[in-house]
Amino acid sequence: VQLQASGGGLVQAGGSLRLSCVDSGRTFSDNGMAWSRQAPGKEREFVASIGRSGRDRYYADSVKGRFTISRDNAKNTVYLQMNALNAEDTAVYYCGAKNGHGSYLRLDSFNPWGQGTLVTVSS
Repeated sequence: VQLQASGGGLVQAGGSLRLSCVDSGRTFSDNGMAWSRQAPGKEREFVASIGRSGRDRYYADSVKGRFTISRDNAKNTVYLQMNALNAEDTAVYYCGAKNGHGSYLRLDSFNPWGQGTLVTVSS
């Protein structure tokens, strides 16, 4: 599993961005996937996760209704569509692959994590 996130940038409050994460390994469809984020001076937090088929999806309360996680197994890619962004969404966003049978809502269920992409929301 080798993960590379992209799609971050500067956006005004209320705007949208779509993040992508490509897995250059060979077992993408075998793994649940997740997004997490880390804001300046804060601990990393869970954002969203998705099962192997894409049917099961989980979200942090802070993003529910605004963010959508999806995946395209043919492209080895997981996405995070972010709408109605606000300043509190400013963070480095990371994608990770599920490792083992832990909860889809826990960060420690996902390993490895790829390099992040910075999202900055201006108010």
